[in-house]
Amino acid sequence: MINGDFDLSARAREVMEEAGFLPDIPPEAARELAGLKEPLFGKLPAGIRDLRSLLWSSIDNVDSRDLDQVEVAESLPDGRIFIRIGVADVDNFVYRGCAIDRQAAHNTTSVYTGVEIFPMLPERLSTDLSSLREDEDRLAVVIEMEIGPDGAAEWGAIYRAAVHNHAKLVYEQVGAWLEGSGPMPEKIASTEGLAEQIRLQNEAAERLHLQRQRRGMLDFETIEASPVMENGRVVELKVRQKTKAHYIIENFMISANQAMAAFLGDRNLPMIQRVLQSPERWARIAALASQWGESLPLQPDSLALARFLVRRRAADPERFADLSLAIVKLIGPGEYAVVRPGGDGAEHFGLAVHNYTHSTAPNRRYVDLITQRLLKSALEKAHTPYGIGDLDELAEHCTERENAARKVERLMRKVAAAVMLEDRVGDVFEAIVTGAASKGTYVRLIAPPVEGRVVRGERGMDVGDRVQVRLIATDAEKGYIDFAGVG
Repeated sequence: MINGDFDLSARAREVMEEAGFLPDIPPEAARELAGLKEPLFGKLPAGIRDLRSLLWSSIDNVDSRDLDQVEVAESLPDGRIFIRIGVADVDNFVYRGCAIDRQAAHNTTSVYTGVEIFPMLPERLSTDLSSLREDEDRLAVVIEMEIGPDGAAEWGAIYRAAVHNHAKLVYEQVGAWLEGSGPMPEKIASTEGLAEQIRLQNEAAERLHLQRQRRGMLDFETIEASPVMENGRVVELKVRQKTKAHYIIENFMISANQAMAAFLGDRNLPMIQRVLQSPERWARIAALASQWGESLPLQPDSLALARFLVRRRAADPERFADLSLAIVKLIGPGEYAVVRPGGDGAEHFGLAVHNYTHSTAPNRRYVDLITQRLLKSALEKAHTPYGIGDLDELAEHCTERENAARKVERLMRKVAAAVMLEDRVGDVFEAIVTGAASKGTYVRLIAPPVEGRVVRGERGMDVGDRVQVRLIATDAEKGYIDFAGVG
């Protein structure tokens, strides 16, 4: 992908290598990959249930092929909804210590630059053998739960199974249909029973979402803009908006991860959990709230913050993403931490829960593959595959690599944006301050949604402020976009 003489794909690869990632498959891993075969689905081994007849479906991005999750729902007589979530059985192909696993353990995550995708696992695995592809029989880990009318979830069994994805659906199409702004997707219309199935999943997700809001889950609307290419040129940065379909997958994913943490905890297994501590810059969050005549408690309180966010979304939906971005920056990123057998679950401030792991994206995240191996040791009553020391090192490494991946993705968005804006030097833009510290002051433009640094006139700016800035320079190679404050 080239804008003029600038090769974005080549730059993406360079940025990956500079960040310490291995973008190419090592020769030994390539040899292992060549020897992998699709599993046979004749007589299934003991411990693997045959659930291929159920009306499984997936919802993902239109261009996604590394499908980690499928879902199916069933109405129960007392108003409860029975949910099964199937997660790709990646461990069936990638055993611990093999060459493919070693590369995955090094990178720990897929990296989505908007220009190129650098998968954690080789594409033949992540988009084929271990992907829950449409119209294919695949192995999965199935997580069961029941959702009550009030949104309370009861975790059920977790086991291995054979599944069949009957429909790969797309977020935007399903969301528009559920929201009444678009037609029923053709795949839903042509698959008997699927319309009722998706509506039931949506009802279960809405129950879960309302229950989590009551407990203090933070519901953000953040902006992540991806480059749109035409004839090798960046023509715009597109922001994907959340739809009801996104909320279906998000709520099922959160529930599945809670269920997995509870399952492992009940069996006194160590695990890596996802942690988000109470924000250190709570005072600044409270100051932002006061700008809208609201007051928050002196100490971090997720429920109070959640209620404030609900009110602001309703009062000013057009600017809610700006407020969300500011608060996300002030809360800071999550991290991975090990919970010992019998230990108290770690806190996740954003979800307002304890005991939350990552398990639903093993094609894309290494922690999820680790969790899958821990689960199988429990199911098979085998020795735990990881010691506490192993998990401590892996948790620290996965956190570091996740942060590195986030920086790569952010830099490549800026590289693409710098290429797109090179002809607009001198223009003035509306912006929101996203960072204000000794290392620099940063803003995101309202339109186009581009981030850059304020190198002049930044005094007095703080996170969440609305300001005017003038574009004074771009450097596509470094991803630099420099602004000066106006007024």
